[in-house]
Amino acid sequence: MGLQASVQESQQLVEDQLIKSLSQIGSEIAPRLHQAISYSLLNGGKRVRPFLVFAVAEMIGLDKQLVAPAAASLEMIHSYSLVHDDLPAMDNDELRRGKPTCHIQFDEAHAILAGDALQPLAFAYLMQASVSADIKVRWVELLSDSAGYKGMCGGQSLDLLAEDEQVSLSELENIHRLKTGALLSCAVQLACVAKPDLPAQHQQAIANFAKNIGLAFQVRDDILDITSTTEQLGKPQGSDAKLLKSTYPSLLGLEQAQQKADDLYDAAIAALDSLPYCTALLKEFAAYIVNRNH
Repeated sequence: MGLQASVQESQQLVEDQLIKSLSQIGSEIAPRLHQAISYSLLNGGKRVRPFLVFAVAEMIGLDKQLVAPAAASLEMIHSYSLVHDDLPAMDNDELRRGKPTCHIQFDEAHAILAGDALQPLAFAYLMQASVSADIKVRWVELLSDSAGYKGMCGGQSLDLLAEDEQVSLSELENIHRLKTGALLSCAVQLACVAKPDLPAQHQQAIANFAKNIGLAFQVRDDILDITSTTEQLGKPQGSDAKLLKSTYPSLLGLEQAQQKADDLYDAAIAALDSLPYCTALLKEFAAYIVNRNH
């Protein structure tokens, strides 16, 4: 199965899980909040993180259905982060995936509440997986660390403080490894820990792949914020410049920023080459990450 077909399959798998989770909580208690949650969770997107969960699971010989609740829970965390990231107190964006952001479509209070509700929903849904208690505990540790102070939230704080400031290349890399890379790395780890007998060296190589391709993803995002259009991105073009953020193009220039992405791609491929599995799908995905136009 090629990349496009595999991505479409994983999108459908995770979409089914997300719809199931929303039906389970029902809309009777707070209909407007349920609408805001559904709007934010089911508004499309590339579903990159669930794809990584499924692709790594398949590569190491696991049934995708086994890790489907984990993939859905990770997407809930990612979706909540986007809702809050778009708020006036953060990036103050009015467009997400080509549609009005949650606080524009509903109101700021319900956008905050939608994000707040998605966090516990993610962990509650994780508990429904048909895996051992030990794996569930490890999943909770991974997801909470990656989403919280030591991961995405910590990176978001550093990113906000870096607005109007000139940061070094190493500081920028640290911001992005936390803000963006943590959840991408979490995706592959969720699949790995679902296979308790996976050799440690294999898990480390998969983690190295995720670390490098996760940063390449952000470098390419920085480039696209300059070179792409609002229509292609589905969100406002030039938002980084508007907020006076340090980015890879602003520190390195466009050509060297793309070279940085290419170097990270090479490192990701080298990590895959050390594995005794069929890695063709992940290699194709890595190439897409550094060459995409949206």
